[in-house]
Amino acid sequence: MTGGRFAVRGMLLLSMVLAAAALTTATAQPLLSVCFSPGGTAPDLRIEACTSLIQSGALPQDSLAVAFQNRGSAYVAKGDNDRAIHDYDQAIGLDPSYANAFSSRGVAYQAKGDNAKAMQDYDQAIRLAPDHANALNGRCLLHAALGRLEAALADCDESLRLRPDSSNTLDSRAFVYIKLGRWDDALADSDAALQLNPRNAWALFERGFVKRRKGDPAGGNADIEASRAIDPRAEMEFSGFGL
Repeated sequence: MTGGRFAVRGMLLLSMVLAAAALTTATAQPLLSVCFSPGGTAPDLRIEACTSLIQSGALPQDSLAVAFQNRGSAYVAKGDNDRAIHDYDQAIGLDPSYANAFSSRGVAYQAKGDNAKAMQDYDQAIRLAPDHANALNGRCLLHAALGRLEAALADCDESLRLRPDSSNTLDSRAFVYIKLGRWDDALADSDAALQLNPRNAWALFERGFVKRRKGDPAGGNADIEASRAIDPRAEMEFSGFGL
Protein backbone atom coordinates (compact mmCIF):
# COMPACT_ATOMS: atom_id res chain seq x y z
CA MET A 1 0.00 0.00 0.00
CA THR A 2 1.51 3.15 1.26
CA GLY A 3 2.78 3.21 5.01
CA GLY A 4 6.86 3.64 5.31
CA ARG A 5 7.67 2.34 1.66
CA PHE A 6 9.61 5.12 -0.27
CA ALA A 7 12.76 5.31 -2.55
CA VAL A 8 15.43 8.01 -1.99
CA ARG A 9 16.88 10.02 -4.86
CA GLY A 10 20.04 7.97 -4.80
CA MET A 11 23.34 7.62 -2.98
CA LEU A 12 25.17 10.91 -2.51
CA LEU A 13 28.88 11.15 -3.16
CA LEU A 14 31.00 11.22 -0.04
CA SER A 15 32.91 14.20 -1.38
CA MET A 16 29.78 16.34 -1.06
CA VAL A 17 29.97 15.93 2.69
CA LEU A 18 33.74 15.90 3.11
CA ALA A 19 34.00 19.24 1.35
CA ALA A 20 32.56 20.83 4.47
CA ALA A 21 34.93 21.24 7.39
CA ALA A 22 32.20 20.57 9.94
CA LEU A 23 32.42 16.81 9.46
CA THR A 24 35.45 14.58 9.57
CA THR A 25 35.85 11.63 7.23
CA ALA A 26 35.33 9.16 10.07
CA THR A 27 32.11 10.89 11.10
CA ALA A 28 30.75 11.46 7.60
CA GLN A 29 31.01 7.92 6.24
CA PRO A 30 28.63 6.12 8.64
CA LEU A 31 26.18 9.03 8.76
CA LEU A 32 26.01 9.18 4.99
CA SER A 33 25.59 5.42 4.69
CA VAL A 34 22.70 5.31 7.17
CA CYS A 35 20.84 8.47 6.16
CA PHE A 36 21.09 7.95 2.42
CA SER A 37 20.88 4.16 2.18
CA PRO A 38 18.18 3.03 -0.28
CA GLY A 39 16.20 1.01 2.27
CA GLY A 40 16.18 -1.52 5.07
CA THR A 41 17.58 0.83 7.73
CA ALA A 42 15.78 0.94 11.06
CA PRO A 43 13.80 4.20 11.35
CA ASP A 44 15.44 5.31 14.60
CA LEU A 45 18.93 4.85 13.15
CA ARG A 46 18.00 6.79 10.02
CA ILE A 47 16.48 9.62 12.06
CA GLU A 48 19.60 9.87 14.22
CA ALA A 49 21.97 9.87 11.24
CA CYS A 50 19.95 12.32 9.16
CA THR A 51 19.52 14.64 12.16
CA SER A 52 23.29 14.72 12.69
CA LEU A 53 23.86 15.58 9.03
CA ILE A 54 21.13 18.23 9.01
CA GLN A 55 22.46 19.89 12.15
CA SER A 56 26.07 19.77 10.97
CA GLY A 57 25.53 22.51 8.39
CA ALA A 58 27.84 20.57 6.08
CA LEU A 59 25.37 19.48 3.41
CA PRO A 60 24.83 21.42 0.19
CA GLN A 61 21.23 22.51 -0.38
CA ASP A 62 20.15 19.68 -2.68
CA SER A 63 21.64 17.06 -0.36
CA LEU A 64 20.02 18.73 2.64
CA ALA A 65 16.63 18.38 0.94
CA VAL A 66 17.23 14.64 0.55
CA ALA A 67 18.23 14.34 4.21
CA PHE A 68 14.96 15.99 5.28
CA GLN A 69 13.03 13.72 2.88
CA ASN A 70 14.66 10.58 4.22
CA ARG A 71 14.18 11.57 7.84
CA GLY A 72 10.54 12.33 7.08
CA SER A 73 10.05 8.85 5.64
CA ALA A 74 11.58 7.37 8.78
CA TYR A 75 9.08 9.33 10.85
CA VAL A 76 6.24 7.96 8.68
CA ALA A 77 7.50 4.43 9.37
CA LYS A 78 7.17 5.20 13.07
CA GLY A 79 3.67 6.64 12.64
CA ASP A 80 4.79 10.19 13.48
CA ASN A 81 3.13 11.89 10.52
CA ASP A 82 3.25 15.43 11.90
CA ARG A 83 7.04 15.39 12.20
CA ALA A 84 7.22 13.76 8.80
CA ILE A 85 5.16 16.52 7.21
CA HIS A 86 7.38 19.15 8.82
CA ASP A 87 10.45 17.48 7.28
CA TYR A 88 8.80 17.19 3.88
CA ASP A 89 7.91 20.89 4.10
CA GLN A 90 11.59 21.63 4.68
CA ALA A 91 12.64 19.45 1.74
CA ILE A 92 10.15 21.16 -0.58
CA GLY A 93 11.22 24.58 0.63
CA LEU A 94 14.80 23.74 -0.30
CA ASP A 95 13.83 22.14 -3.62
CA PRO A 96 10.33 23.01 -4.94
CA SER A 97 10.81 20.56 -7.83
CA TYR A 98 11.42 17.59 -5.52
CA ALA A 99 8.71 15.14 -6.65
CA ASN A 100 9.66 12.52 -4.06
CA ALA A 101 8.99 14.95 -1.22
CA PHE A 102 5.53 15.82 -2.57
CA SER A 103 4.67 12.14 -3.00
CA SER A 104 5.90 11.27 0.49
CA ARG A 105 4.05 14.18 2.06
CA GLY A 106 0.92 12.92 0.30
CA VAL A 107 1.34 9.59 2.09
CA ALA A 108 1.65 11.35 5.46
CA TYR A 109 -1.40 13.53 4.83
CA GLN A 110 -3.39 10.48 3.73
CA ALA A 111 -2.39 8.66 6.92
CA LYS A 112 -3.74 11.64 8.87
CA GLY A 113 -7.03 11.50 6.97
CA ASP A 114 -6.44 14.78 5.11
CA ASN A 115 -7.38 13.43 1.70
CA ALA A 116 -7.61 16.82 0.01
CA LYS A 117 -3.99 17.74 0.82
CA ALA A 118 -2.85 14.21 0.00
CA MET A 119 -4.43 14.42 -3.45
CA GLN A 120 -2.87 17.83 -4.08
CA ASP A 121 0.56 16.45 -3.24
CA TYR A 122 0.18 13.33 -5.38
CA ASP A 123 -1.01 15.48 -8.27
CA GLN A 124 1.96 17.82 -7.89
CA ALA A 125 4.44 14.93 -7.71
CA ILE A 126 3.02 13.51 -10.94
CA ARG A 127 3.10 16.92 -12.64
CA LEU A 128 6.77 17.22 -11.73
CA ALA A 129 7.56 13.59 -12.63
CA PRO A 130 4.89 11.87 -14.77
CA ASP A 131 6.75 8.57 -14.37
CA HIS A 132 6.70 8.68 -10.56
CA ALA A 133 5.46 5.16 -9.81
CA ASN A 134 5.15 5.76 -6.05
CA ALA A 135 2.97 8.84 -6.49
CA LEU A 136 0.77 7.02 -9.01
CA ASN A 137 0.39 4.14 -6.55
CA GLY A 138 -0.52 6.52 -3.73
CA ARG A 139 -3.05 8.34 -5.87
CA CYS A 140 -4.50 5.02 -7.04
CA LEU A 141 -5.19 3.97 -3.46
CA LEU A 142 -6.64 7.37 -2.54
CA HIS A 143 -8.92 7.40 -5.59
CA ALA A 144 -10.11 3.91 -4.65
CA ALA A 145 -10.76 4.90 -1.04
CA LEU A 146 -12.84 7.83 -2.32
CA GLY A 147 -14.82 5.61 -4.68
CA ARG A 148 -13.23 6.91 -7.90
CA LEU A 149 -12.55 3.42 -9.14
CA GLU A 150 -11.87 3.99 -12.84
CA ALA A 151 -9.37 6.74 -12.04
CA ALA A 152 -7.83 4.46 -9.42
CA LEU A 153 -7.45 1.60 -11.88
CA ALA A 154 -5.83 3.88 -14.47
CA ASP A 155 -3.26 5.09 -11.93
CA CYS A 156 -2.43 1.59 -10.68
CA ASP A 157 -2.12 0.30 -14.25
CA GLU A 158 0.28 3.10 -15.14
CA SER A 159 2.30 2.58 -11.96
CA LEU A 160 2.64 -1.11 -12.77
CA ARG A 161 3.58 -0.36 -16.37
CA LEU A 162 6.45 1.72 -15.00
CA ARG A 163 7.35 -0.75 -12.25
CA PRO A 164 5.86 -4.20 -12.99
CA ASP A 165 7.36 -6.02 -10.01
CA SER A 166 5.96 -3.84 -7.22
CA SER A 167 4.25 -5.87 -4.51
CA ASN A 168 2.87 -2.62 -3.05
CA THR A 169 1.16 -1.52 -6.25
CA LEU A 170 -0.17 -4.99 -6.96
CA ASP A 171 -1.89 -5.00 -3.58
CA SER A 172 -3.24 -1.50 -4.29
CA ARG A 173 -4.75 -2.70 -7.56
CA ALA A 174 -6.13 -5.76 -5.79
CA PHE A 175 -7.98 -3.35 -3.49
CA VAL A 176 -9.42 -1.55 -6.53
CA TYR A 177 -10.59 -4.87 -7.95
CA ILE A 178 -12.20 -5.74 -4.61
CA LYS A 179 -14.09 -2.44 -4.69
CA LEU A 180 -15.18 -3.26 -8.26
CA GLY A 181 -16.28 -6.76 -7.26
CA ARG A 182 -13.78 -8.33 -9.66
CA TRP A 183 -12.87 -11.18 -7.32
CA ASP A 184 -10.73 -13.27 -9.68
CA ASP A 185 -8.64 -10.24 -10.67
CA ALA A 186 -8.23 -9.27 -7.01
CA LEU A 187 -7.12 -12.80 -6.15
CA ALA A 188 -4.61 -12.84 -9.00
CA ASP A 189 -3.07 -9.52 -7.95
CA SER A 190 -2.89 -10.41 -4.27
CA ASP A 191 -1.26 -13.74 -5.19
CA ALA A 192 1.26 -11.92 -7.40
CA ALA A 193 1.99 -9.39 -4.64
CA LEU A 194 2.67 -12.22 -2.20
CA GLN A 195 4.96 -14.02 -4.62
CA LEU A 196 7.09 -10.87 -4.66
CA ASN A 197 6.82 -10.28 -0.90
CA PRO A 198 5.37 -13.15 1.17
CA ARG A 199 5.18 -10.84 4.21
CA ASN A 200 2.96 -8.24 2.55
CA ALA A 201 0.27 -8.00 5.24
CA TRP A 202 -2.00 -5.91 3.01
CA ALA A 203 -1.99 -8.48 0.22
CA LEU A 204 -2.59 -11.27 2.73
CA PHE A 205 -5.62 -9.49 4.14
CA GLU A 206 -6.99 -8.83 0.67
CA ARG A 207 -6.50 -12.43 -0.38
CA GLY A 208 -8.23 -13.60 2.78
CA PHE A 209 -11.14 -11.25 2.14
CA VAL A 210 -11.49 -12.49 -1.43
CA LYS A 211 -11.24 -16.16 -0.43
CA ARG A 212 -14.10 -15.65 2.00
CA ARG A 213 -16.18 -14.02 -0.74
CA LYS A 214 -15.40 -16.92 -3.09
CA GLY A 215 -16.58 -19.54 -0.59
CA ASP A 216 -13.31 -20.51 1.11
CA PRO A 217 -13.75 -19.32 4.70
CA ALA A 218 -10.98 -21.53 6.12
CA GLY A 219 -8.42 -20.28 3.61
CA GLY A 220 -9.61 -16.72 4.04
CA ASN A 221 -9.38 -16.85 7.81
CA ALA A 222 -5.87 -18.30 7.62
CA ASP A 223 -4.68 -15.45 5.40
CA ILE A 224 -6.31 -12.81 7.60
CA GLU A 225 -4.74 -14.27 10.74
CA ALA A 226 -1.35 -14.30 9.01
CA SER A 227 -1.87 -10.66 8.02
CA ARG A 228 -2.68 -9.70 11.62
CA ALA A 229 0.45 -11.43 12.88
CA ILE A 230 2.70 -9.60 10.43
CA ASP A 231 1.22 -6.10 10.67
CA PRO A 232 -2.16 -5.30 12.28
CA ARG A 233 -2.18 -1.92 10.52
CA ALA A 234 -3.33 -3.64 7.33
CA GLU A 235 -6.61 -4.72 8.88
CA MET A 236 -7.05 -1.31 10.50
CA GLU A 237 -6.54 0.44 7.17
CA PHE A 238 -8.94 -1.81 5.30
CA SER A 239 -11.52 -1.44 8.06
CA GLY A 240 -11.29 2.31 7.51
CA PHE A 241 -12.01 1.65 3.83
CA GLY A 242 -15.13 -0.32 4.68
CA LEU A 243 -13.82 -3.89 4.17
